[in-house]
Amino acid sequence: MLEAQYLVETPLDPARVAEIMAGEQSCGTFVRVEGESDDLRARAAARVLSVEELAPAERPSLSSSYLDRKGLGAPWRRARVRVAFPEANFGVNLPTMAATVAGNLFDLGEVTGLRLERLLVPADIRADYPRPLVGVAGTRASTGVQGRPLFGTIIKPNVGLRTPELVALVERLCDAGLDFIKDDETCANPRHAPLAERVPAIMEVIRRHRERTGRQVMMAFNVTDETDAMRRHADLIEAEGGTSAMVSLNWVGLSSVESLRRSTPLAIHGHRNGFGGFGRHPAIGMAFPAYQALYRLAGVDHMHVHGIGGKFSDDPAEVAEGARLCLAPLAPGADDPVMPAFSSGQWAGTLAATHAAAQSRDFLFMAGGGILAHPSGAEAGVRALLDAWEAVRDGVGLEEAARDSRPLAEALEFFGART
Repeated sequence: MLEAQYLVETPLDPARVAEIMAGEQSCGTFVRVEGESDDLRARAAARVLSVEELAPAERPSLSSSYLDRKGLGAPWRRARVRVAFPEANFGVNLPTMAATVAGNLFDLGEVTGLRLERLLVPADIRADYPRPLVGVAGTRASTGVQGRPLFGTIIKPNVGLRTPELVALVERLCDAGLDFIKDDETCANPRHAPLAERVPAIMEVIRRHRERTGRQVMMAFNVTDETDAMRRHADLIEAEGGTSAMVSLNWVGLSSVESLRRSTPLAIHGHRNGFGGFGRHPAIGMAFPAYQALYRLAGVDHMHVHGIGGKFSDDPAEVAEGARLCLAPLAPGADDPVMPAFSSGQWAGTLAATHAAAQSRDFLFMAGGGILAHPSGAEAGVRALLDAWEAVRDGVGLEEAARDSRPLAEALEFFGART
């Protein structure tokens, strides 16, 4: 059985609504139909495991014409509901699993709020899906980075650079000592720098850097596209000696990520752009703990968790929980961590809080503007990060460390004034 946990808001009895949820997403509908035998129900019906009533809401989070028609209103009762779904209902079919635990639930007329909070994946279901092909250990092996976080950046400007300009920028960033570089989510296969042109040109730079220094920089090219095109893009990256493909998860979907995973040995860098539309409102959609479970089953190796103290709206506790979940087993006994990727407004000054949040050195710390907007240039931006890490590792305050690091001192002055 796959267990799902929800937060529900309704003017009705939450226990009744929980039964409606279980029926709607398994073998029932709003009225019992012909063929819905007791035997079928015993095999296919979802089971309500628990209903924990919480403090009521002061007002409804969302409207419902169904409730208006029925003349139903306050009190707006809230409850945490756990439902178990038979695995036989969806089999080894990840999109249908998602449709089962979510699907029409968000549209139910009986609720003024419904949020999928968590999925508890049992070991037998986890065994039906691949472990991360690269994951944490493979990413470290590929880049040769051990004992510290991986430091990376995002190509900036986000979109608009032509291939020769991108090549020059990547060369600078490799020479500056970065471990990881990625495309922005808005730059996949633009006419001014198509993948067929820029992958060979950029990989030539990365290969030269590896031959000169022995270090393989991981470049996550944005292959987001329709499924067949993504596979072709990944094949090109692999043929050129690349090691990673970035995908905008929400816009290609679970099945396309599964298809890409089956067809490539590259590290799949899962970018969650658009997740705010799924998860930002506290009474609707899907929380990150459930979201990361689905995409880990699809086969990603890295997962964006946003950033601590960055430019987005996330609560630091949510970011920290997301990072720790990525590093934790998805099911009991599973050895399947994925690399949490911190991004969005990150710079040397947010590194200490990030390390504390992850409770691990196994994370990817990406600073776009935090490197490329450093007042002394990208090289100084990378140096500031590396010096900040040494201070965090040794328990030294950044202000103290900055006395011996001009790049770090400049970063504290420049970016610190903007936080």
